[in-house]
Amino acid sequence: MSLEIKNLSKTFEEQDAVQPIPALQNITLSVNQGQFLSVIGPSGCGKTTLLRIIAGLEKASAGTVLINGALPERPWEHVGFVFQEYALFPWRTVIDNIAFGLEMKHMSKKERYTKAREYCKQFGIDGFEYCYPREISGGMRQRVAIARTLINDPTIVLMDEPFGALDSQTRSQLQTFLLQIWQRSQKTVLFITHSIDEAIFLSQHIIGLTRRPGSIGLSLPVDLAYPRDITSDEFNRYRREIIRFLNAQQNDEEYSSKASKIVTWYEYKRALC
Repeated sequence: MSLEIKNLSKTFEEQDAVQPIPALQNITLSVNQGQFLSVIGPSGCGKTTLLRIIAGLEKASAGTVLINGALPERPWEHVGFVFQEYALFPWRTVIDNIAFGLEMKHMSKKERYTKAREYCKQFGIDGFEYCYPREISGGMRQRVAIARTLINDPTIVLMDEPFGALDSQTRSQLQTFLLQIWQRSQKTVLFITHSIDEAIFLSQHIIGLTRRPGSIGLSLPVDLAYPRDITSDEFNRYRREIIRFLNAQQNDEEYSSKASKIVTWYEYKRALC
């Protein structure tokens, strides 16, 4: 199922703010069915806001989100969301967390448990079905979160920095695991990350958002065969291009900050006269 975003903008009208806060500006993007696309950019550039709008959790100020060429009335029926923090129910066991979406669809307990056990085996968490989230590792909790999303068979999977809180070894293992799941299922994936290597290792295409208000400042197809060698010259070529883009955003932010301080000082001096 394809995803198309047209001229999307978002401004937050906060009650306590002196003026509206622009988060996204004129985002236009097409994601083909089965594509793995990563979104990178400086903190606060609107990456999570973009995913929330696609999922129907946030309303855009302007523009449209089309799924399979149409405006979906209930986008969450097509979209699964894996959050940065595992968002598991601490009072539910592993198997009950995974089966939660099926329970909401009123599937019988026998059917949903049968399916959830299949996912436990597929995701390497069999034997821990009746443990609570506090009793398993961070890597296993994230596997549970991904399984809980995919068991509902979404056509588009949104992932908001799902491995950001993990140690490097567990993160590397889950990156390889996610690739295997994606290649087998051929879901359309939008993946937010702050890790340059992670974006290159996983993605067929990388989008870079500029500093707030976020707009597309980088569109980078990744033409590397899987599995990818992070030490190769080709991998480094993509790494350098992304670093250049991110450094440019940082330099722009520093210049803007300095200019703001100059204006503030000028206004202060003028007020004294």
